Amino acid sequence: MNIIENILKEFNVAILDGALATELENRGCNINDSLWSAKILAENPDIIEKVHYDYFKAGADIAITSSYQATIDGFLKKGYSETTAIMLIKRSVEIAKESRDKFWSNPSNRSNRPKPLVAGSIGPYGAYLADGSEYKGNYKLTERELMDFHRPRMKALIEAGADILACETIPCLTEAKAIVKLLNEFEGVYAWISFSCKNEHEISDGTLISKCGKELDNASKVAAIGINCTAPRYIEALITDIKNSSKKPIVVYPNSGEEYEVETKCWHGYSSSEAYGLSSKAWYKAGARLIGGCCRTTPEDIKAIAAWARK
Repeated sequence: MNIIENILKEFNVAILDGALATELENRGCNINDSLWSAKILAENPDIIEKVHYDYFKAGADIAITSSYQATIDGFLKKGYSETTAIMLIKRSVEIAKESRDKFWSNPSNRSNRPKPLVAGSIGPYGAYLADGSEYKGNYKLTERELMDFHRPRMKALIEAGADILACETIPCLTEAKAIVKLLNEFEGVYAWISFSCKNEHEISDGTLISKCGKELDNASKVAAIGINCTAPRYIEALITDIKNSSKKPIVVYPNSGEEYEVETKCWHGYSSSEAYGLSSKAWYKAGARLIGGCCRTTPEDIKAIAAWARK
């Protein structure tokens, strides 16, 4: 069952949550590590549950799990056993579901919105490398190698009960095609695929987003196609290119507009929740139907989306 399709039959827009990792940093967590936010899965899962809850309270209809950089290989490199690695990946789904159920148990939280979903995050191979490769896509692996890399995490997230998979920040079409093939190994499982993009028309490795839309349009298990962790100024043009090449729902969750410097691992620039809310309305008018935020966005940004979307 394509659960995204079902939500969009009843509601004009589905609101995604905002950044998890940078929000954890805002709350005092040290994620300067190759595991990034997945480090907190082992160290302080309660704070992840609180961030999920605050996004639901802000208006999010979909929570994305803390498994973006949680891979078997990544955990093994840090000294965890394979059994523990799989347990932590599954725990990312359980934490989000517990937060969702806690939120939904209060009848006052159920007005004019669907019951929130939990999307199992699958970051790109480049995120595992922890060197900024998710914004380049030049890691030169075959589809088969990428399928083998992603399979264990995908299996764990599905077994833990994720409602849908969020295959996000994908920098190259080869990786997207590998994910599509991998999805076919799992019955009844759907995913959205969102790309990191470097300008108004190209994903990170230089492939046209219109080509990606066309390639994925007939993939029956792809519930939506879109863009994430990309500068807001590029989003409207990218939406138009996807809309002209695919009939699938469009998902967008850009970063705050601040620039990330890989060498220093620091963000530079300025962001505003009011500006983000206005921009998100323009993305909806351009054709996006799943809208949220990525790096450096906050519950206030999601609240700004909900302020117009709930109407």
